Amino acid sequence: MSERTYRVFVYGTLLVGEANHHIAAPYLQKVQPGKVKGQLYDVGAYPALVISEEGEVVGEWLTVTEEGIKQMDMLEDYEEGRDNNEYERVWIKDCEQDIEGYVYVYTREKAAHLPLIESGSWRAHCKAKKQ
Repeated sequence: MSERTYRVFVYGTLLVGEANHHIAAPYLQKVQPGKVKGQLYDVGAYPALVISEEGEVVGEWLTVTEEGIKQMDMLEDYEEGRDNNEYERVWIKDCEQDIEGYVYVYTREKAAHLPLIESGSWRAHCKAKKQ
């Protein structure tokens, strides 16, 4: 019997080559580029996505094992059913291809005071901040 896998859209520090990718890497089975509807905000050391019909966020779809999603939940301070999660894990569809899965999101209220990342790309945003 094969192990259950989960597809998760990532858009910040869990991207391949970014600071927290090592958390997902041991459990990674597949990586695909992706894009979802939403707006990206700069929290400081990491971004936050708010689902919205306005804008698109660039990222990657990671297919991980059950242990992989557990490790990602810990990183994102997410626990199912808990009221004070920093992020919520919800279901989302890619806006250009037939892919869907989980994504960690902020509420619009939490992001209201944060700077919008106009490009929708954490990598492009970080590169621009370094210049």
